[in-house]
Amino acid sequence: MISHVFVGITDFQRAFRFYSALMQELDLQLKFCDAGKPWAAWMAAGHARPLFIIGAPYDGAGAAAGNGQMVALLAPDRAAVDNAHAAALRHGGSCEGPPGLRLEYHPHYYGAYFRDPDGNKICVCCHDAPASQAG
Repeated sequence: MISHVFVGITDFQRAFRFYSALMQELDLQLKFCDAGKPWAAWMAAGHARPLFIIGAPYDGAGAAAGNGQMVALLAPDRAAVDNAHAAALRHGGSCEGPPGLRLEYHPHYYGAYFRDPDGNKICVCCHDAPASQAG
């Protein structure tokens, strides 16, 4: 359903360090990086889409986080949610909700919320039961 998500950033090198650390925890691969444009994109191994792209806004105006906008990235398991949240905070992000179950969504929804250094709200979540409960 989704081809790509583009998140506007103000400092490419800072954003690239932040998102590279985050994407590593989610086992997402760098598809391209062009600091001259500036933009970069990540994808799941073996898939051309969807892409998660960071870059300067096309119109040349400054990037600004949108109120009510959030991108949720799928994690393979709960440990990846924990690790991604920790990586985000280590690389300049701010916590918007620590990792944990969110039973109001469904019994196995495990997510964490944070903002990147530009204020964009990001969620990392897993919808699966822990391996010990799967079956």
